[in-house]
Amino acid sequence: MTASLPRQATAPPDEPQRPTEDRQHRIRRRAITLLIIVLLIGVPAGYLVISANQSRDSGKDKEEKYSATGLTPGWPSKVQRRLYQVPVPHPSDLVASYETNNWKTSRLYVQFRTTDAGLDAFLTGMGVSRADLKRGDVSIGERDQKVTGWKFTEMNRWWGLTHAQKDPAPTQDVMINMAVPSKPRVYVVSRTVP
Repeated sequence: MTASLPRQATAPPDEPQRPTEDRQHRIRRRAITLLIIVLLIGVPAGYLVISANQSRDSGKDKEEKYSATGLTPGWPSKVQRRLYQVPVPHPSDLVASYETNNWKTSRLYVQFRTTDAGLDAFLTGMGVSRADLKRGDVSIGERDQKVTGWKFTEMNRWWGLTHAQKDPAPTQDVMINMAVPSKPRVYVVSRTVP
């Protein structure tokens, strides 16, 4: 009995016969296919992961960045003054402000020097009066003092008040230095829940 050899497949007469693919060529083709799949799927997926991490950390990064810089000379924007209900009066000078935002609370820190009439206009604009001020009452907490670098010493010079309001209106903590009666210095922390 003779062993029969397997028949080789032949192409139909109208199709040209292709040479069989050698092993090296097959490996190269599969490597290129794999590379294309990685580029089409892996790169966008990696970008999404990086983007999500940056988005998640951006709030923390912004707060740390702005905490490092502290108060910036200049008036807060009209939008900030309206949102946080801090009516900085005219005339005022030595104005500086700083805003922090996170998922729990947003705060606007403002300091300025004004006149007696300006102080009354400021308090009236907030919905309070001089009668609400308490001598020696430190209404701005230690956390907020650390953020701004404010220090409230010699308590006989300071008057304070906390103007608590129902959400979504902000709550304002105010400290006023009346050492120079005609030029009171005002320090405000207005916080709101986003």
